[in-house]
Amino acid sequence: MTSPERKEQIKESILNIIYSEGMHKLSTRYLAQKVGVSEGALFRHYPTKRAMIEDIINDVNKELVSGLKNIAEENKPPEQRLEKYITFTLDYLYQKKGITLLLFTEASYQNDEGLKETMNSLYSLQKQYFSKIVLDGITSGLWDESIDVENLARLYMGIPVTLNIEMILHDESFDHNTFCNQMKAIIFKVLKK
Repeated sequence: MTSPERKEQIKESILNIIYSEGMHKLSTRYLAQKVGVSEGALFRHYPTKRAMIEDIINDVNKELVSGLKNIAEENKPPEQRLEKYITFTLDYLYQKKGITLLLFTEASYQNDEGLKETMNSLYSLQKQYFSKIVLDGITSGLWDESIDVENLARLYMGIPVTLNIEMILHDESFDHNTFCNQMKAIIFKVLKK
């Protein structure tokens, strides 16, 4: 494998371990075993476990947060952007099972101020882009102007946590599309005039 391919394999394995076995199982020794390389080989690609986590966070910034920013700024009606925004978020998190658990658990468990600051930035940007779409809809007269946009954005940010709980508790029977449609329906119901 090329180095970029191996890095992708390492990151996917990290997320799979966290999702299926829990954060406590994420040691470099166990990770190396899952990837099928020696522990030393892991460190040829990443100098530290933290560097692996930081690379995953960089992926979230590039793939999720940038995508959400683009959706929020599209020249489309707010209801189309909001539906696309919610779907994009939940699809990304569903495909990258374990990402939410990793990011919040690692930052808080390690009491790592740098990771907490990064998480705060990711959280704030997602709320900001969500709020922009909602405010555009309120300004255009589409949605209820009495809505507290900040609180609705906070409520929305709880959906990824709920997604993870549902996936873990109901792994075999979890229906991602149904969950996604239900979450969109709830948000749109709150916004309705």
